[in-house]
Amino acid sequence: MDDAWIRDLAESHWLVPLLFALVVGDAFFVVLPSETAVVALGALSATTGSPSLGVILPVAAAGAVVGDALCYLIGRRVGLDRWRWQRTGRIGATIAKMRIAVHRRTAVLLFTARYVPFARIAVNLAAGAGRVPLRRYLPLSAAAGVAWACYNVAIGAIVGNVLRDSPLLAIAVSIPIAIALGVTVDRAVALLDARRGAIEGLPDAGADRSS
Repeated sequence: MDDAWIRDLAESHWLVPLLFALVVGDAFFVVLPSETAVVALGALSATTGSPSLGVILPVAAAGAVVGDALCYLIGRRVGLDRWRWQRTGRIGATIAKMRIAVHRRTAVLLFTARYVPFARIAVNLAAGAGRVPLRRYLPLSAAAGVAWACYNVAIGAIVGNVLRDSPLLAIAVSIPIAIALGVTVDRAVALLDARRGAIEGLPDAGADRSS
């Protein structure tokens, strides 16, 4: 199969700015496939040499940090219940749990939530609304963004190195692997959070039924 078109795509000047915009936007709109894009470009870089991993990594990390910081600022400015989407659905439920926890476990929540789209939004909004100090929030957010970028780029690059002669196949294989790992991380975070809540005696559904 002729893959010249994908090599041309890899060298396009708009590809890296688009990646940055996509990652920033994913801080607010969970339907945007930022993880998928970062993984795909990692695989593309490993198979074609473009765009460089040295470019993808900092751009993805910068987009993650900027997006999360903007979400933090929204929480700081408008609080957690001004808009309906902040009170309903998965985001609303997660925000409710994060109101207190974000002060007690800021580092843990920022690092784990970076891999869980709905939790990512809730944690950053709660950190802003809860007035977590910026000097504490920003370094942790930056470290989480860099770790997230390294993780996703690494998945794509590893698969790309194995399938070096097949850029399209490398992308096609790396994306489902990343999705499967993402689901695993999501489940693991949920289990750890539930276990921690039980240990700390946080209220659960059973407490509500007994009242």
